[in-house]
Amino acid sequence: MTLRVTECSDRAEWDDLLDRTGGHPLQLWGWGELKSRYEWSADRLVVGDGDEVVGSAQVLHRKLPQPFRSLSYIPRGPQVSDEARRAEVLDALADWVKAHRKPIALSIEPDWEAGYSPMPKGTDDEALAQLRRADDPQWLRDIAAHGFSPSDNTGLIPRTLVVDCSQDDDALMKGFGSSTRQNVRKSFKAENVRFGLVETEADLDQVLAINHETARRAEFAVHSDDYHRGIRDLMGDRSQLIAAWEGDQVVAFVWLVVSATTAFELYGGVNERGMKLRLNYGLKFYAMQHVREQGVTRYDVNGLLNDGISDFKRQFAKHENMLIGTWDRPLSPLYPAFAKALPKVRTVLKKGVPQAKSAIKDPKGALAKLRRE
Repeated sequence: MTLRVTECSDRAEWDDLLDRTGGHPLQLWGWGELKSRYEWSADRLVVGDGDEVVGSAQVLHRKLPQPFRSLSYIPRGPQVSDEARRAEVLDALADWVKAHRKPIALSIEPDWEAGYSPMPKGTDDEALAQLRRADDPQWLRDIAAHGFSPSDNTGLIPRTLVVDCSQDDDALMKGFGSSTRQNVRKSFKAENVRFGLVETEADLDQVLAINHETARRAEFAVHSDDYHRGIRDLMGDRSQLIAAWEGDQVVAFVWLVVSATTAFELYGGVNERGMKLRLNYGLKFYAMQHVREQGVTRYDVNGLLNDGISDFKRQFAKHENMLIGTWDRPLSPLYPAFAKALPKVRTVLKKGVPQAKSAIKDPKGALAKLRRE
């Protein structure tokens, strides 16, 4: 039977479906509302086989300059009831967006692990290359057979760490390194310190100041303060901003978005005082405890790179996880030129960088610039 795709227009119905099917927080209705403030739009699509729901996806669409029209993107989705039907559901979704949105491609970054994941902490490039030479699972081969192929144009980092936070405190701590356990205990014993949810505007202002400070120190870009307030306002209790205070001063924070099964770290930061007291260690452990109390079983640190922040994240488990990464299905004959001219266009466009639009208008110039860089 041919799968049928229908739109969902009810927020409560969508989020309930997402929770029942183990969906990721970036597939929640509120995340689509947030992105819709910043040049994206969102469709919430339900895939059915007769009366049975077999899949769903929140698909984001971004307008592009002519002649490319738009790009369709599924962050950490879709949700599929049976992994053997993943390719079938994706095929139905691609057909729907092609017919209704006419994008240049459908790009997906599912919350699906590669066949060799999890892997030992610190797996180097050579060992990772060997792991990747193993046969792909059948469902991934099926996805490739339906016209999807891997892309280096990655927005969400596929290498990450997912902690089983359903474990009790002792089991969680056993997964940490010995020095990490010591730092967690030290932070909980610090004088005049507490951990909890940020609930006041004044404390949010302190968090945003630490966010900017952390970004300057680690040399990465951050969204505007209005964007962060939008997360709080549009995601409601699915946005959980947790902080460490010394007295009345916020000294560290971690910003989560949470579905029924998964807590996903959007951002985190710590100031110099928080680092001195090691409160970022205790805060991470407290955040895992906090979401566990809600029935959440997966705590995703949101990406691992070769940097100091990732080194900190790696201290909280003895393994790493690898998702399948970014896969694109071309839906326009212009896709090869688009992909060649802008190998990082999706990441750039999501940040709203003006240079991306000019690069799309001048692919040859963009290629020349990329070669220079």
